[in-house]
Amino acid sequence: MRDERYDHYPQLEIDLGKLQENLAALQERCQVSGLKLSGIVKGFSAMPEAAKIYDRAGLDSIGSSRLEQLRHMRRAGVKTPLLMIRIPMLSEVDELVRWADISLQSEWSVLRATEEAAARAGVRHKVILMVDLGDLREGFWDREELISAALEVEEKLENLDLLGVGTNLGCYGSVQATPEKMEELIAAAEQVEAAIGRRLEVISGGASSSVHMLLDGTMPKRINHLRVGELLLLGRVWGCDMPQLHKDVFTLRAEVIEVKTKPSHPVGELSVDAFGRTRTYVDRGHRRRALLAMGRVDYGECEDLISREPGLIMLGASSDHTLVDVQNTVRKIQVGDILEFDLCYATLVYLSRSESVHLVFKGGPETQ
Repeated sequence: MRDERYDHYPQLEIDLGKLQENLAALQERCQVSGLKLSGIVKGFSAMPEAAKIYDRAGLDSIGSSRLEQLRHMRRAGVKTPLLMIRIPMLSEVDELVRWADISLQSEWSVLRATEEAAARAGVRHKVILMVDLGDLREGFWDREELISAALEVEEKLENLDLLGVGTNLGCYGSVQATPEKMEELIAAAEQVEAAIGRRLEVISGGASSSVHMLLDGTMPKRINHLRVGELLLLGRVWGCDMPQLHKDVFTLRAEVIEVKTKPSHPVGELSVDAFGRTRTYVDRGHRRRALLAMGRVDYGECEDLISREPGLIMLGASSDHTLVDVQNTVRKIQVGDILEFDLCYATLVYLSRSESVHLVFKGGPETQ
């Protein structure tokens, strides 16, 4: 829910000026190294106010895993080429070619259906064939199948353009993006190039988890494209911290609705919580505790919230309440106080889609 008032909670504030500066800093670094940058916007659900910052940045493309987000961006006036980063469903290929300029692909049947949809729509659609390097999510595992698919796109599917090959690492199998894995991708790309008789435009070396190689100079030279979401939004990702990026583009604020001293261990026979989980509790005696007017339906897991309040301890949450220990906070927390939190990627995805969370914007052209 977008609201001009700053006194509605829970509240997610987006600093568009800092987001713009993060984009500019990473894009400059990519350009120095000859990499194209696709900005991934699913982390904030492609809200138009922020997506337009990406549009003005001159990125190679803007990507999301949700077609409805691509549709919303296009209808909001975004002109940058749009990239579908989740392998398309057979049932959505007509929508795919309407709203996406480029898609990641790994299935013969979907490629052929996309060709037919593009022919019906009278458009050309670009594809990046995904290569599975061991993370075991999407992508061609068998290299001969990859080459055969590339040949079919190149020679038989007249409405599809083979833009390149790409990979994803770390999202399912926790496999690290390393120079060795990038060399594997380059080898696969060169096999494709030998088969089709031309150089590929794009060798897409992954997502935010690959940026550390760009920063430390270990990215192999033929990798020329990255799909980056989390790093731009949070200024950091596991194993990579770019000091010049803002870490506080997003701020979550929640209002305190109860403060009381209570036992720290539930009293009575224990069963499961509201989500069917068996929990354990530490008995620390009576402690001063606060309830916040937001819960797991808003942000996911409370353990992923990072409090800006010194001394605060996250205790747990139900659907609509968050429990925190405020016994040792620097200030004495009272009913009506507003507490602030930094976010991880997962909490941001939830919050930006919750109808109960009020969105406010500061900085950037959208607020002027």
